[in-house]
Amino acid sequence: MTEESFLNLPKRVKSIISVLERYLAEFIGTFTLVLIAAGAVTINDIYSNSIGLIGVAIASGLVVMAMVWAIGDISGAHINPAVTLAMLITQKINALDSMLYVLSQTAGAILASFVLLSIFPDAVTSVKLGANNLGSGVSLETGIIVEAILTFILVFTIFGTATSTQAQTGFASFAIGMAVLLAILIGGPITGASMNPARSLGPAMVSGYWVNQLVYLIGPVIGAMLAGLIHKKVFAESSFG
Repeated sequence: MTEESFLNLPKRVKSIISVLERYLAEFIGTFTLVLIAAGAVTINDIYSNSIGLIGVAIASGLVVMAMVWAIGDISGAHINPAVTLAMLITQKINALDSMLYVLSQTAGAILASFVLLSIFPDAVTSVKLGANNLGSGVSLETGIIVEAILTFILVFTIFGTATSTQAQTGFASFAIGMAVLLAILIGGPITGASMNPARSLGPAMVSGYWVNQLVYLIGPVIGAMLAGLIHKKVFAESSFG
């Protein structure tokens, strides 16, 4: 649809189209994130550690950076239910939008996992389509704490660069992508550094691998909520100079 034809539409129709565009953007963004992030894990396993942890981290960080750049102006580029929850509790999104964002993100993650299944059918048994799991000797409690901390860092970065009125514009996508990359370098061997319930749910559901998956729901939700609330209550009104 051209800009001219869009402007000629009735106001109510334009409003509906704008809303649907946001949900579609979240669907596409999360689809792309899971396809690349889980795909990198899958490829690394199939091709004998061909890209390693650094390659997985770079792929994940760059795809997040690209999606924030591509759809940030459309939907805010949450591409993560934990981020959407943080936006909800800080009143940056309403309840209905947040629910539909999460549904769109989940659908995108599941479709991406089915695409990975069609490309790498053997990966269901070998690497569970890139599903997250705890490292050797890592307890459920430790996994939850690590995911909460990593998600806190990610969401705090998002609030500081993408939602703050005092942040420098143009650097949000870079900062958020770097937060993901660094989190995976540190947390990858421990939990897989998901920080995203949709990223974990998609491969787990399609592969049928549910071991320790509560870690990737509870940890990111706790971390995201704490980051959102702390940024809003402590830092949002701060001003220096």
